[in-house]
Amino acid sequence: MKIVVLAAALSVSIPCAAAAQAAPAQSSSVAEAYAQFLLGHHLEEDDNVDGAITAYKRAMALDPAAADITAQLAGLYLRQNKIQDAMATAEQALKIAPANSEANRVLGIVYAALAETSGGKNAKADDNLVKAIRHLELAIAHQQAGVSDPNVRATLSRAYINSGAFDKAIPLLTDLVKQETGWGDGPMLLAEAYAGAGRTKDAITWLEEENDPRLMGALGDFYEREQRWTDAAKAYERAMQRTPRNQDLKTRYASVLLKTGSRDDVGKARDVLTEVVSARPDVQSLYLLSQAQRRLGDAKAAEASARRAIAQNSKSPWGYYALAEALEERRQYQSVVNELAPAVADFRGKPADSSFGVSLLLPHLGFAYQELGQHDKAIAVFEEAHKLSPKDPAVSSYLIEANIAAKKYSAAADLARAAVADNPDNLRLMRLQAQALRHSGKADQGIAVLEDAVRKHADDPTAYVALAQLYSDVDRGGQAVKVLQDAQSKFPSDTSIVFELGAVYDKQKKFADAEATFKQLLAREPENSAALNYLGYMLAERGERLDESVNLLKKALQIEPENGSYLDSLGWAYFKSDKLDLAEDSLRRAADQLKTNSVIQDHHGDVLFKLGRVDEAIAAWTRALNGDGDSVNRGDIDKKIRSAKQKLPKK
Repeated sequence: MKIVVLAAALSVSIPCAAAAQAAPAQSSSVAEAYAQFLLGHHLEEDDNVDGAITAYKRAMALDPAAADITAQLAGLYLRQNKIQDAMATAEQALKIAPANSEANRVLGIVYAALAETSGGKNAKADDNLVKAIRHLELAIAHQQAGVSDPNVRATLSRAYINSGAFDKAIPLLTDLVKQETGWGDGPMLLAEAYAGAGRTKDAITWLEEENDPRLMGALGDFYEREQRWTDAAKAYERAMQRTPRNQDLKTRYASVLLKTGSRDDVGKARDVLTEVVSARPDVQSLYLLSQAQRRLGDAKAAEASARRAIAQNSKSPWGYYALAEALEERRQYQSVVNELAPAVADFRGKPADSSFGVSLLLPHLGFAYQELGQHDKAIAVFEEAHKLSPKDPAVSSYLIEANIAAKKYSAAADLARAAVADNPDNLRLMRLQAQALRHSGKADQGIAVLEDAVRKHADDPTAYVALAQLYSDVDRGGQAVKVLQDAQSKFPSDTSIVFELGAVYDKQKKFADAEATFKQLLAREPENSAALNYLGYMLAERGERLDESVNLLKKALQIEPENGSYLDSLGWAYFKSDKLDLAEDSLRRAADQLKTNSVIQDHHGDVLFKLGRVDEAIAAWTRALNGDGDSVNRGDIDKKIRSAKQKLPKK
């Protein structure tokens, strides 16, 4: 830099010398100014700052039109951290020569620093940033040929990023990173610029070409933005080889492993997070560990990790969120209410940023109330969530579902209509609207909604399944089968279509076709617990091949041990096999879990009655009558209650 300054000074001396020949009266003062300039430069190199300042000031007095001398003094003030003097002197130089590179450099660097120290986004910081960019651009534009100060370009690139001018920062940083290979911040700044510009794919291409171990963390981050979870995991794994003790990196690695869809990766994530938690337990790592444990089927361990997260920081909602999921996995819905209701009340009472915690936890509290049959409470909770996030389609769907569960079909239809108006392409909301319309006696309107959904979402198999379900529900089974067969041709690998086709055949009482379809599905996915349960229950309901039915249902419960519907199916298969004690155990567990499910309470009443426990049977059947009423004949249940009461001993 000092060589460059000297060259600049020498270049200034050429016109000075020419002027001296034209104006002999000025020659002595210009020559003396040049001598003082060189002296000042020499004294600065010898760390005689005061002497250098004095010499530069003499030079300025002798040649007041020489902007380079004034600019050099401004640079000296900047190097000595005399900011006000530097700014005033640089401004003085610019009055002489507005394009002076050094004076613009000084002011650009000062304003850039002031922008960063102004404390976030505010008018003062923005004004300083605008000034910094203007002066730095002028400094670069008017540098001498062959002279290029990387510090100026680096400062300008940071200013571009801070101002959101990412597309301007990218070419500047690209050249800098190539030229200044030892500049550690450069690659990360370039990655930040790509991210800010939304050019994720360009960033990935560049980072892959660089193949720099130092940049693997950044590459992993960009893969995450593109939801390339497996690639992100590989990038983070390489980054960890370089910094094996970086706990934050390990946590990022584990978080993407949880998203790859591989059970083996979930196991890896659990192991990594166990290490992280043992070294540095925090809410995030404990939350992720709980997620991994739950997905691996260890709900008790998941609950323990969630409670550790709460103990670590009860002000964070994430521990409670993980706890709710762990308890839901075990169908302990009353426990969910017991834990979340006071937590939500506590978050409501916090003055700052409490709405996020409330919004995060309310859906789980609402689901728990819904599963417990406390529909009014569920609706109230979801209404509160909806007020906090009125345009969130997921929250709208929860509120609609709660109204449908409470059999408030008109309210559900009105809510769905409004939500679909706000989100016209949201398939889930269209599906709920159709469901609410069907229950309101407007099945044709519901079908029209889903036929439109299939046209809008022709590449989404869920749309076809939804339409087929509605056709089947309104006894248009032939159309349901056709929709699903057409969908099978279009989506041959999608098993949800096969499952629904089997269910439609079952509703049509085409049991051989239904059984063949479910077996076809299980040949492709032997661990499909829903298919195992459906086929097992179908056999039990018909009283056929009960040993096979029991085996299928046991396998389903190995996959989801606490699933109340599966417990009911197994209990019913045992009941049909006349294994009453085994039947009562499974049906009691199912009935305790799903108290408002009329079918399950009816089944439990049947086995209790057959065991001679008449009072308990009547109570179970009464719960069935007071339950959701789905798929039961209320008249038949009422007859069973009246008949059972006649068997009670007279008081």
